[in-house]
Amino acid sequence: MVVKTRKQNVKDQPPQPNVDDRSPLVSPGTGKSRRAGKGTPFNSLLHNKNGLFPGFSFIRSKLGLTPSAFVKLGITLVIAALAGYLHWYHLSRLFENDRHFSHLSGLEKEMAFRTEMGLYYSYFKTIIEAPTFLNGLYLVMNDRLTEYPLVINTLKRFNLYPEVVLASWYRIYTDIMEFFGLPTKMCWSINRGEGMAAVDGCEGMGDPAYFYVTFVFLLNGLMMSLFFIYGTYLSGSRLGGMVTVLCFFFNHGESTRVMWTPPLRESFSYPFLVLQMLLLTHILRTRNPSRKAMWALAISNLCFMLPWQFAQFVLLTQVASLFASYILGYISPTKMQSLLVTHMITLAVCFVLMFGNAMLLTSFYASSLVSIWGIIALRDKFAGAFKPGLITWVMQGLVWVVSTVILKFMLSAIFGASDDAHISSLIKSKFTSYKDFDTMMYTCAAEFDFMEIETPLRYIKTLLLPINMLVVAVIAGRTIQDVVRFLREGEKYSVKPEDDDDDDEHPEMLAKGELVYHSLQLIAFAVLAMLIMRLKLFLTPHMCIMASLICSKQLFGWIGEKFKLHVMVFGILSIMAMQGAANLQAQWGIMGEFSNLPQEQLLDWIRDNTRPHAVFAGAMPTMASVKLSAGRPIVNHPHYEDAGLRERTKLVYAMYSRKSAEVVKRNLMQMEVDYFVLEDSWCTRRSRPGCSMPEIWDVEDPQNAGKVPLCTLMSRDSRPHFATVFHNNVYKVLKVPKAAKELR
Repeated sequence: MVVKTRKQNVKDQPPQPNVDDRSPLVSPGTGKSRRAGKGTPFNSLLHNKNGLFPGFSFIRSKLGLTPSAFVKLGITLVIAALAGYLHWYHLSRLFENDRHFSHLSGLEKEMAFRTEMGLYYSYFKTIIEAPTFLNGLYLVMNDRLTEYPLVINTLKRFNLYPEVVLASWYRIYTDIMEFFGLPTKMCWSINRGEGMAAVDGCEGMGDPAYFYVTFVFLLNGLMMSLFFIYGTYLSGSRLGGMVTVLCFFFNHGESTRVMWTPPLRESFSYPFLVLQMLLLTHILRTRNPSRKAMWALAISNLCFMLPWQFAQFVLLTQVASLFASYILGYISPTKMQSLLVTHMITLAVCFVLMFGNAMLLTSFYASSLVSIWGIIALRDKFAGAFKPGLITWVMQGLVWVVSTVILKFMLSAIFGASDDAHISSLIKSKFTSYKDFDTMMYTCAAEFDFMEIETPLRYIKTLLLPINMLVVAVIAGRTIQDVVRFLREGEKYSVKPEDDDDDDEHPEMLAKGELVYHSLQLIAFAVLAMLIMRLKLFLTPHMCIMASLICSKQLFGWIGEKFKLHVMVFGILSIMAMQGAANLQAQWGIMGEFSNLPQEQLLDWIRDNTRPHAVFAGAMPTMASVKLSAGRPIVNHPHYEDAGLRERTKLVYAMYSRKSAEVVKRNLMQMEVDYFVLEDSWCTRRSRPGCSMPEIWDVEDPQNAGKVPLCTLMSRDSRPHFATVFHNNVYKVLKVPKAAKELR
């Protein structure tokens, strides 16, 4: 039981994009709306510059909206803000309930950021604890602690722009509050019981960990506001926005994990993908999108790419979906080229801001952009070589795939980049019997396995999957009709909505284009999620977006008047709410309190009994905590995307193989390791047969298969090769003998 006692006062204690005429967010500004005025008192006030809301009148005139349209826009934004607030509150409560975060000491809060979360947070801590912001920035760009003895630019390697921005805000905030003498946090003495020493726990924005997670949850609260606007815009109805938000909440555990893992890259990156796709929808819907819209798309694209190394793979699926829409004729060559240029500019800027990270230019995403540009530039050649129709479409798709693969491997050879080689191996292992050490390190983790059968069953229980199947079926049916008509009539009928020589508007085909793109994007996300379960975090939210289309008059206007459609939607929501409410109750029922006494003992021992420059090696999650909380140099860490780091980790993890102690000791000597943190659980645990560390090593090192694992021998007696200097029921610290170190 936790007892909280307030301490004595301490000095620093508590404290629009352009919208075209078809925008469903507002009525067309024609003055002919059913409720456009009629002299109502509220509309009179909006019309009158000297009325109750003169500022509103100015804003309305700038936007070019009628009073009625302005009110509708205001209602939409208010509901969006409410949705955002509810999601922020929901995330904050779940996180607090799970860890009792406000009652944890500073060390316990850091330990709660396990694995790569702790690694990312450590750079935020480095910057805020440095004498100046620039000094902290220099330290993360010239880091000697993360991959000792190498000096690496962690801002380049680990996509740390979120930490840099948050650290600058934290320093500004604390400086301002200190200048005015205002409190920033409330600290308490926490009695942990069971003979454990009392610790200090702090709440408030002045606490670094509290500040960090608060902004993560605020950003993801804003994301929910975007989801409401997105669903409203796509479906043409505010009810569609409500469907999107409710679907997200009802399937919250399948939609996000930010409440459990705030520092992960997706927590910062994904909200900008939602914004980017909303802007893309506007561009696809608009015949001639403005330059401002394209710049907004580029900026949101950049904000999505900078925080997350995986963003390039998501954007590859987006470009592929857009290209398929272009092939079918739903996007004009001019608009497709404009989108490609936007992506190229974003990629180039990101490459510069990431200090020339070659992984960006050697990605399938970059190669795909070039390939599609070439195909569009040579479209007349395709038209001359093949009869318009199915053969031309297939050939364009085939040329795209082949040229993208060839160009990607050419660029990789030119730049000598192999950091993403494990991705190809991982995909290969999904379709063949191929496996090696690196792929098994991924596939033995549940989140990188195939999607479990329980996931689609959970989608069915909340009706999310049936609704999406219905929506996609309707869109597919209409698309097939267009394609069949084109194949029958040839040049007499074209599904192309924006032919270069045709200046007429085709609003129906423009709308079909955005729906076709969203359906193809859904299929792409579904394929990714089925191959790698972790990626359902893209699939589920997009399914929530697609669910908004049950409110679309364009797709379901045949049901009848608006009242009948709304009755149907509310009926569906009522059925969804039965399982959805149960899912929310299950989330709210999660109650826990973080405690990891063995690791706390380990970190305290390291800080008290080792030199500040003593070098450590061990399991990747533990090394992140050693760097974050003890500030000691490490030789390996959880960011497994770098080829050099994968080789280092393999040398370190030889302790869990069946190799001889002499070989492992030599590996550690070469990396200048002083201490190895041995964990017995890593020697014995396995997520499924064949996935314990010794079994993974049997694939890599078959000649030693059958021998007793070295970790088992070391847990019994580490002599004569190592000396045990610390141990508890989880960890054992082995010191590299001094005689061995002298052989360096």
